[in-house]
Amino acid sequence: MEKFTRVGALLAGMLALGECSTSFAQLEQPSQAPTSVGAPQPAPEASVRSSSKAASPEFEKSRTLLQQGKYDEALAALSELQDKQPGMPGLSHELGLAYYKKGDYLKAAASLKKATDENAEDSEAVQLLGISYYLANRPAEAIPALERVQTWFASANVDAAYILGICYIQTRDYSHARSAFAKMYGVPDESAASYLFTARMLLRQELVPVAEDYAHKAATLDPKLPLVHFLLGELDLYHSKIPEAIAEFQRELVLNPGYAAAYYKLADAYSRIQKFDEAEKLLQRSIWLDATSTGPYILMGKVLEKKGESELAVRALQRALAMDPNNPIPHHLLGQAYRDMGRSEDAERELRVAGQLEEHQNAKP
Repeated sequence: MEKFTRVGALLAGMLALGECSTSFAQLEQPSQAPTSVGAPQPAPEASVRSSSKAASPEFEKSRTLLQQGKYDEALAALSELQDKQPGMPGLSHELGLAYYKKGDYLKAAASLKKATDENAEDSEAVQLLGISYYLANRPAEAIPALERVQTWFASANVDAAYILGICYIQTRDYSHARSAFAKMYGVPDESAASYLFTARMLLRQELVPVAEDYAHKAATLDPKLPLVHFLLGELDLYHSKIPEAIAEFQRELVLNPGYAAAYYKLADAYSRIQKFDEAEKLLQRSIWLDATSTGPYILMGKVLEKKGESELAVRALQRALAMDPNNPIPHHLLGQAYRDMGRSEDAERELRVAGQLEEHQNAKP
């Protein structure tokens, strides 16, 4: 009877909740705790807010080509204009925009710098100049331009504020980074929230020791701040400090009992010390609260497999793959579960797919 009840609870979480509306915001729940902490993140796509007037008729052709993704043709059209009318007003701006769209950020910066020298009020060129320097891995040069954008746009352009904060981090100016993120999120510079936000950003840049300092500072300023103990628990988990991680996740759940990710991470901690029954119960709670994240299903499959319940493990892993079919981890775990069940052909297939996906991911630059 007990096993039947657990099967029903698990299936209900995987199937019934899986059909719920996905209009609610998906919580961030990394599928692998050890590799998610400090993992490099892709650069944010810049949101270009132009304060300039509509393009001159001379530039309509190049702008149309840019919209069609024909970057080299647009640059050729602009070069032709440059040959015919050297020093034409707005041409440096258009060249900078074209190089930016193409992804040639150093050439974009050169043209945009010229455009800002020609017209200090060209706010679009200033913004793109800062972002181009950032994307060209020249954060120190990006900062002055991005600081000017902040003055003009205040809180209107979140992307530029984020990039400014990251540039400060990359130049080890953590105090100004905290101020940038505080402004972006509308909190006081010296608040616990500003330290928490900055700790998260530092972690994304793989600056774990500094992130830990900022997270502890946030907890000192406000021990009841939601998510601060969750972050401290993640950091403890990253360092394999399991008892400390468990304590932090439990503190988070006292303050934030409806946060699905805290149950998931606490389950992860328990699974590492082989307390699989506790981990399973916590994962069921996480799934009931949020059935849209793959992490709890993957860990549920792993936990159930460790408990010798391969059939239930397969169901959990199949649910994870329904949501993320290109994730090699559930394919690998599913292959192991099939092998334990004696389904050698299915096991071979899943392990082969896992290997192919891992190879494809490793081949990416």
